[in-house]
Amino acid sequence: MKEIFTRRSIRRYKDQPVESEKIQQILRAAMYAPSAGNEKPWHFVIVRDRSKLNEITKFHPHTQMLKEAPLAIIACADISNVKYDGAFWVQDMAASIQNILLQGEALGLGTCWCGVYPKEEIVENVSKLVKLPAEIIPIAIIAVGHPAEQREVRERYNPDRVHDETW
Repeated sequence: MKEIFTRRSIRRYKDQPVESEKIQQILRAAMYAPSAGNEKPWHFVIVRDRSKLNEITKFHPHTQMLKEAPLAIIACADISNVKYDGAFWVQDMAASIQNILLQGEALGLGTCWCGVYPKEEIVENVSKLVKLPAEIIPIAIIAVGHPAEQREVRERYNPDRVHDETW
Protein backbone atom coordinates (compact mmCIF):
# COMPACT_ATOMS: atom_id res chain seq x y z
CA MET A 1 0.00 0.00 0.00
CA LYS A 2 2.89 2.35 -0.71
CA GLU A 3 0.52 4.59 -2.71
CA ILE A 4 -1.15 5.69 0.52
CA PHE A 5 2.17 7.04 1.76
CA THR A 6 3.54 8.43 -1.52
CA ARG A 7 0.46 10.05 -3.11
CA ARG A 8 0.50 13.84 -3.28
CA SER A 9 -1.80 16.36 -4.95
CA ILE A 10 -0.28 17.24 -8.32
CA ARG A 11 -0.96 20.64 -9.87
CA ARG A 12 1.47 20.61 -12.83
CA TYR A 13 1.03 18.26 -15.76
CA LYS A 14 2.89 17.31 -18.91
CA ASP A 15 1.26 17.95 -22.27
CA GLN A 16 0.66 14.25 -22.76
CA PRO A 17 -2.66 12.38 -23.03
CA VAL A 18 -3.61 9.73 -20.49
CA GLU A 19 -3.94 6.28 -21.99
CA SER A 20 -7.50 4.90 -22.23
CA GLU A 21 -6.45 1.71 -20.43
CA LYS A 22 -5.24 3.74 -17.45
CA ILE A 23 -8.48 5.71 -17.31
CA GLN A 24 -10.41 2.44 -17.29
CA GLN A 25 -8.20 1.07 -14.48
CA ILE A 26 -8.79 4.23 -12.45
CA LEU A 27 -12.55 4.00 -12.90
CA ARG A 28 -12.54 0.31 -12.08
CA ALA A 29 -10.76 1.08 -8.81
CA ALA A 30 -13.31 3.83 -8.11
CA MET A 31 -16.16 1.37 -8.47
CA TYR A 32 -14.54 -1.05 -6.04
CA ALA A 33 -14.94 1.40 -3.17
CA PRO A 34 -17.01 0.37 -0.17
CA SER A 35 -20.61 1.54 -0.28
CA ALA A 36 -23.26 1.63 2.45
CA GLY A 37 -25.87 -1.01 1.68
CA ASN A 38 -24.07 -1.67 -1.61
CA GLU A 39 -25.80 1.45 -2.94
CA LYS A 40 -22.98 2.39 -5.36
CA PRO A 41 -24.28 5.89 -6.20
CA TRP A 42 -21.29 6.76 -8.41
CA HIS A 43 -21.20 7.93 -11.99
CA PHE A 44 -18.19 9.54 -13.68
CA VAL A 45 -17.94 12.10 -16.46
CA ILE A 46 -14.60 12.16 -18.28
CA VAL A 47 -13.75 15.62 -19.62
CA ARG A 48 -10.91 15.97 -22.14
CA ASP A 49 -12.25 18.94 -24.10
CA ARG A 50 -9.80 21.80 -23.50
CA SER A 51 -12.52 24.47 -23.68
CA LYS A 52 -14.55 22.69 -20.96
CA LEU A 53 -11.49 22.20 -18.75
CA ASN A 54 -10.66 25.90 -19.09
CA GLU A 55 -14.29 26.87 -18.42
CA ILE A 56 -14.20 25.02 -15.10
CA THR A 57 -11.25 27.18 -14.01
CA LYS A 58 -13.38 30.30 -14.49
CA PHE A 59 -16.03 29.33 -11.94
CA HIS A 60 -14.06 27.08 -9.59
CA PRO A 61 -11.13 28.97 -8.06
CA HIS A 62 -9.24 25.86 -6.89
CA THR A 63 -9.03 24.12 -10.28
CA GLN A 64 -6.33 26.15 -12.01
CA MET A 65 -4.35 22.94 -12.63
CA LEU A 66 -7.00 22.01 -15.23
CA LYS A 67 -5.36 24.52 -17.56
CA GLU A 68 -2.56 21.93 -17.93
CA ALA A 69 -4.20 18.62 -17.04
CA PRO A 70 -5.16 16.54 -20.07
CA LEU A 71 -8.37 15.39 -18.42
CA ALA A 72 -10.67 15.65 -15.47
CA ILE A 73 -12.93 13.07 -13.92
CA ILE A 74 -16.12 14.53 -12.50
CA ALA A 75 -17.31 12.18 -9.77
CA CYS A 76 -21.11 12.34 -9.47
CA ALA A 77 -23.71 10.75 -7.23
CA ASP A 78 -27.10 9.49 -8.36
CA ILE A 79 -29.42 10.42 -5.50
CA SER A 80 -32.62 9.17 -7.17
CA ASN A 81 -32.72 5.92 -5.24
CA VAL A 82 -30.54 6.38 -2.15
CA LYS A 83 -30.87 4.19 0.91
CA TYR A 84 -30.81 5.13 4.59
CA ASP A 85 -32.58 8.45 3.94
CA GLY A 86 -29.57 9.60 1.92
CA ALA A 87 -27.29 9.58 4.96
CA PHE A 88 -24.24 7.89 3.45
CA TRP A 89 -23.88 8.64 -0.27
CA VAL A 90 -21.33 11.41 0.39
CA GLN A 91 -19.14 8.92 2.26
CA ASP A 92 -19.52 6.39 -0.55
CA MET A 93 -18.37 9.03 -3.03
CA ALA A 94 -15.41 10.04 -0.87
CA ALA A 95 -14.23 6.43 -0.73
CA SER A 96 -14.59 6.15 -4.50
CA ILE A 97 -12.60 9.35 -5.06
CA GLN A 98 -9.84 8.17 -2.74
CA ASN A 99 -9.57 4.99 -4.83
CA ILE A 100 -9.17 7.17 -7.95
CA LEU A 101 -6.27 9.01 -6.32
CA LEU A 102 -4.55 5.83 -5.15
CA GLN A 103 -4.96 3.99 -8.46
CA GLY A 104 -3.65 7.05 -10.30
CA GLU A 105 -0.56 7.00 -8.08
CA ALA A 106 -0.10 3.27 -8.70
CA LEU A 107 -0.20 3.91 -12.46
CA GLY A 108 2.38 6.72 -12.30
CA LEU A 109 -0.20 9.45 -12.85
CA GLY A 110 -0.74 12.62 -10.92
CA THR A 111 -4.14 13.60 -9.55
CA CYS A 112 -5.70 16.43 -7.61
CA TRP A 113 -9.07 16.23 -5.82
CA CYS A 114 -11.07 19.46 -6.11
CA GLY A 115 -14.28 19.53 -4.10
CA VAL A 116 -17.54 20.61 -5.70
CA TYR A 117 -20.41 19.53 -3.43
CA PRO A 118 -21.93 21.19 -1.34
CA LYS A 119 -20.94 24.53 -2.94
CA GLU A 120 -24.26 25.28 -4.69
CA GLU A 121 -22.94 27.70 -7.31
CA ILE A 122 -20.15 25.32 -8.34
CA VAL A 123 -22.56 22.35 -8.36
CA GLU A 124 -24.88 24.31 -10.69
CA ASN A 125 -22.08 25.38 -13.03
CA VAL A 126 -20.61 21.88 -13.31
CA SER A 127 -24.08 20.40 -13.85
CA LYS A 128 -24.78 22.82 -16.69
CA LEU A 129 -21.37 22.36 -18.29
CA VAL A 130 -21.68 18.59 -18.62
CA LYS A 131 -25.50 18.47 -18.83
CA LEU A 132 -26.18 16.40 -15.72
CA PRO A 133 -29.74 15.21 -15.02
CA ALA A 134 -31.40 16.75 -11.94
CA GLU A 135 -30.89 13.62 -9.79
CA ILE A 136 -27.13 13.54 -10.49
CA ILE A 137 -24.99 15.65 -8.14
CA PRO A 138 -21.36 16.49 -9.02
CA ILE A 139 -19.26 15.82 -5.93
CA ALA A 140 -15.71 16.49 -7.06
CA ILE A 141 -13.48 17.19 -10.02
CA ILE A 142 -10.29 15.17 -10.14
CA ALA A 143 -7.49 16.43 -12.37
CA VAL A 144 -5.58 13.53 -13.94
CA GLY A 145 -2.39 13.50 -15.98
CA HIS A 146 1.29 12.70 -16.23
CA PRO A 147 2.95 14.75 -13.49
CA ALA A 148 5.28 17.60 -14.38
CA GLU A 149 6.30 18.06 -10.75
CA GLN A 150 7.38 15.96 -7.82
CA ARG A 151 6.03 16.89 -4.43
CA GLU A 152 7.90 16.07 -1.24
CA VAL A 153 6.31 13.45 0.95
CA ARG A 154 6.46 14.39 4.61
CA GLU A 155 5.55 12.33 7.65
CA ARG A 156 1.88 12.92 8.43
CA TYR A 157 1.33 10.51 11.29
CA ASN A 158 0.69 12.45 14.48
CA PRO A 159 0.21 10.41 17.65
CA ASP A 160 -1.35 13.47 19.33
CA ARG A 161 -4.38 12.92 17.08
CA VAL A 162 -4.99 9.42 18.46
CA HIS A 163 -7.27 9.07 21.49
CA ASP A 164 -7.60 5.75 23.27
CA GLU A 165 -11.13 4.97 24.48
CA THR A 166 -11.99 8.63 25.27
CA TRP A 167 -10.81 12.05 24.22
